[in-house]
Amino acid sequence: MKKLCSFFIILLFSISPSQELKNFEIPTGYEKILETKGDLDKDGKDETVIVFNTNIKTESEGFERKFYILKNINGKLKIWKENSSVIIDSKYGFYPEDNKLDIQIKNNRLIISQLFFTNSRHSDTSKYTFRFQNGDFYLIGSKYQLDDTCDYNFTYEVNFSTGKTIIDEQFSSCDDNKTDIPKDDYKEFIHKFTVLKKMNGFRIGENKFKIPNTNKYFYY
Repeated sequence: MKKLCSFFIILLFSISPSQELKNFEIPTGYEKILETKGDLDKDGKDETVIVFNTNIKTESEGFERKFYILKNINGKLKIWKENSSVIIDSKYGFYPEDNKLDIQIKNNRLIISQLFFTNSRHSDTSKYTFRFQNGDFYLIGSKYQLDDTCDYNFTYEVNFSTGKTIIDEQFSSCDDNKTDIPKDDYKEFIHKFTVLKKMNGFRIGENKFKIPNTNKYFYY
């Protein structure tokens, strides 16, 4: 009986979790738009992140975007994580026709930056940082900027690990004669997060918390 138990223990530990990952194959109709590599789980080996335009049409007449985080196991790419909630679709916004997307891996963190224009002078820029910890990817940083050539430049930034939050609202005008320009507003405060958001299921702009001493909310 002892020998039998020992056999099953050895068998259990000889089966690596990586062996359970599925082989990666590009889905039919998907268009690759970006690829990057880097170590995300501090095991000394690079993961590969690939972003695709899928074949799923959206209301903006673009395509839903999806990315895969892949592990290289014995020369084969295996699906470790996949996500279609963080990245906006290929034609979100109105000017120009497509959105700028950048994905980097720095200091074992996955950084997703996106930029789109709602018109010729108004841009929306976002940067979301995720870290692998406790067996999953969690949102640890957010920076969101709204820029208008003439009227304003807003920055909303938060570190979810420390709770440090920055709100920087600057106002201006292209009209030299305009006198009712709002005053700039800058705030720094700590907002403690009891639970961090997981990457899968997180959607930009669908989360909020109250800004102290105001009736406004911080959206991320």
